[in-house]
Amino acid sequence: MEEDGFFGEKAFQHYCAEFIKHSQQIGDGWEWRTSEDCSDGYMCKTHFQIKNGTVVSHQGTSARVQMCLPMETILHFSVMSKAVVDHDLLEAFSFEALELPLDDSEATETAAATEVIKYEYHVLYSCSYQVPVLYFRASFLDGRPLSLKDIWEGVHECYQPRLQQGPWDTITQQEHPILGQPFFVLHPCKTDEFLTPVLKNSQKINRPVNYVASWLSIVGPVVGLNLPLSYARAASQDE
Repeated sequence: MEEDGFFGEKAFQHYCAEFIKHSQQIGDGWEWRTSEDCSDGYMCKTHFQIKNGTVVSHQGTSARVQMCLPMETILHFSVMSKAVVDHDLLEAFSFEALELPLDDSEATETAAATEVIKYEYHVLYSCSYQVPVLYFRASFLDGRPLSLKDIWEGVHECYQPRLQQGPWDTITQQEHPILGQPFFVLHPCKTDEFLTPVLKNSQKINRPVNYVASWLSIVGPVVGLNLPLSYARAASQDE
């Protein structure tokens, strides 16, 4: 899956196709969209989350609590040890949310005491950086959009130290390259730095790894997007 660059657009589309294939198998909601005006496409997903950080259950009988580790710890482990971000690494960091049962009355109280936010996540390929980039937007159910300040304040406390070092270099707002609409974006300037060892090491030991799944499992939790561990297991079983 290599091209002239280390991570080309064809490789990106291949990894996205494999990612979406598994998403369809587990009902995770990811899909591929293309623009009417150009041949470029992107991977996307929409979900709803309560303002305090829990995910809204479709059945209304459970909530999910996000777990995370400091970004510095994750990147140090990935880069310095040149570990493959596969099922072993994901098991160690366990980004997957924990299910906590709620009865109907508790679920009603939770929904009434907080506000539900609609998140729309888009994964695009950056020709400039030759890496995937995570764009997203968020709004309340009445249509009110969240501001950049809201997004910064909503980042989990375990990622706040890194965010405070350079908020504009971490999460900013810019025009969606395909839709031409304002979106928030996780800046991709450090992506190649911490994921190059992942892909190189997987090739060295001849162990398949889905670059998009590995990357998204690291950057997604910063903005409330957590991947089930089955994505890593699926990649290890491919080929």
